[in-house]
Amino acid sequence: MTTPERRDAAEAVDTILAALADPTRRHMLDLIAAQGEATATTLAGQLPVSRQAVVKHLAVLDTAGLVSGVRVGREVRYAVRPAALDAAARWMTALAADWDRRLALIKRTAEAAEAAEAAEREQDQPPQ
Repeated sequence: MTTPERRDAAEAVDTILAALADPTRRHMLDLIAAQGEATATTLAGQLPVSRQAVVKHLAVLDTAGLVSGVRVGREVRYAVRPAALDAAARWMTALAADWDRRLALIKRTAEAAEAAEAAEREQDQPPQ
C-alpha cells in the first residue's frame, strides 16, 4: 500500500523527470549551474530559442523544484536547486538497488537449478 508520503515523493520525481526529459531544459540547467545564476535574457542569448520560450522552460524547471528565481530590480535571476536532483538521484539509486537484488536472486536460482541438474546427471551415470 502506498503511503501519502511515498505518493508525494513519486509525484515529485515524476515532475523532475518530466522537466529533465526536454533537452533544452537540461541545457538550461547546465548553463545556470555553470554560471551560478542566470536571467531569462542571458539564457536566451545562449540558446536557439526565444526569450519567451526560455521563460516557459524556466517555469517548468521552477515547478519541478530544479531552479528558483529571485527578483533583483527588474530581472529575475535563476539558480539551481540541487535538492530536487538529489531526490531524483535517491529514487534512481533505490530503483537500481532493487534491480540488483532481483538479478542476484535470479542468478542464485539459476545456479542452484544448474547444480541440481548436474547432480542429477551424476546420479544417472552408470558406475565405471
